[in-house]
Amino acid sequence: MSRGLKIIILVTIAVIVMAFVLGIFHRDLPDVFAGNTLGLLRVEGVITDVDWYMEQVNSFRTNDRVKGVVLRIDSPGGAVAPTQELYDELLKLKSKKPLVVSMGTVAASGGYYLSCASDWIVANPGTITGSIGVIMEFTNMEELFGKLGIRNETIKSGAHKDMGSPFRELTKEERTLLTEMVKDVREQFVEAVVAGRPVEFEKINPYLDGRIFTGRQALNLGLVDELGNINVALEKAAELAGLPGVPSKILEPKKRGRGLIALLFGRSFTDQLETVTLAWAQRGGVFGKNSRFLQLWRAF
Repeated sequence: MSRGLKIIILVTIAVIVMAFVLGIFHRDLPDVFAGNTLGLLRVEGVITDVDWYMEQVNSFRTNDRVKGVVLRIDSPGGAVAPTQELYDELLKLKSKKPLVVSMGTVAASGGYYLSCASDWIVANPGTITGSIGVIMEFTNMEELFGKLGIRNETIKSGAHKDMGSPFRELTKEERTLLTEMVKDVREQFVEAVVAGRPVEFEKINPYLDGRIFTGRQALNLGLVDELGNINVALEKAAELAGLPGVPSKILEPKKRGRGLIALLFGRSFTDQLETVTLAWAQRGGVFGKNSRFLQLWRAF
């Protein structure tokens, strides 16, 4: 390989690396120089894996520059346990700084559950919300399997171990057991609503049957506090936080994709190396656990 070709290759690599690094810094510069600000976290889609969301909520809670948080919800709900895990983290955040919810197109079921952890809920007039309840569905394909000549044989340790199997109907006892379970989870949901909203149980209970509401209907029932868009929610968060107005730079974490190191060495390697680095920082490393160094490292 000629010397000139080597130089061209090295310069090309240098330019690519510089563009990559400058792109990251360009994205993060507002956060580097920000003073007191607001945090903005978007919960979108079906709620299943909430580890990343919980990490961001905890980061907002421990970041002294973040004086208030807006939780933007655009979700139809999801699994019960992950929703409750994130709800608990939001309550911890709320105990330290103002938390305002901004509802998007839909904030129903688990999406509304999360909203109940806030100080204030802002919904659009046409937002679909509510759906306060629990659902469990099973598909019985016994007759279809019979027509196809498919026969299932089950060996089980207990009478209810195959409860919900598509090969047979639920027994009367099983329906009772599942109904009791659904009722218990529904009661947990209602408890969160009553604890988080200025409503009386007797007045609101007839409406907590799984039905959905528009934002305007929810306002009339006391399930939301105000009608407006995300800017209204930011203004309310700034007000509750005692800020003179909405900061020009809002701290909004983005889910990281597959960075350069992950592409070269794999996500598993990257996650393990990050764990070691973070553990070092938490033991008193010079950069600190919430430093820009670690945030830059995660971007890679």
